[in-house]
Amino acid sequence: MMETWQRYGLLAYFALYFFFGFVWRSILVFRRTGINPIVLPATDDAYGYVGRAFKLAMMACAGVVLVVTFVEPADVWLGSYPALQAPTLRLTGWGLLLLALGWLLVAQAQMGVAWRVGIDARQPTPLVQHGLFSRSRNPIFLSMRVALLGLVLVAPSAAALVLLVAGELLMQVQVRLEELHLSGLHGERYAAYCKRVRRWL
Repeated sequence: MMETWQRYGLLAYFALYFFFGFVWRSILVFRRTGINPIVLPATDDAYGYVGRAFKLAMMACAGVVLVVTFVEPADVWLGSYPALQAPTLRLTGWGLLLLALGWLLVAQAQMGVAWRVGIDARQPTPLVQHGLFSRSRNPIFLSMRVALLGLVLVAPSAAALVLLVAGELLMQVQVRLEELHLSGLHGERYAAYCKRVRRWL
C-alpha cells in the first residue's frame, strides 16, 4: 500500500506531465505560429488508428492514476504485485518519473515551433538535430517510455504493466510512421541524421 503523500504525489506528477507535455506546449506553439500542433487524424488508416489508440492509452493512464489515488483498496482494482512493492524499486520509479519530466521539458523547448502531436502533413517542420536530438531521434517518446516504466515501479500492478506494454507498442509504430514522413520531407538530410543518431539512445 502506498502512503498518502505518494498517491497524491503521483496524481500531481501526471497532471503536471500532461499539462506541460501537451496543453502548455500546444498553447505556446499556437500563439507563435497560429498552427494547431495537435494533428491526430480520425481517418481509417494507420495514422488514424494510432492516433485513436494514443487517446485511449492516455485516458487509461489517467484512470489508473485516479484509482491509485482515490480508490481503496486500489490493489484489488488494478491487480497489484506485492513482490514489486519494495522501497528501493519505488524510489527508483520516482527517480525515473522526475528524469522523464525534465527530459520532456528540455526536448520540447529544443523543438520549439516544430513540436507536434502526430504527423503534420500540411505544415512542413524543420529537422531538429541539436541538444537532446543529437543523442536521440525521439527524445519525447523516450521520455514517455521512461515515465510509463516509472509508473510500474511506483505503483506496480497488472494495469500499469498493460499500459507499459501498450504504450511501447504504440510508440514503436508511431515512431516508424514519423520516420517515413520525415524521410519524405527531408530526404538525404534525414537519412544522414539517422546514420548519425540512434532511434532511442
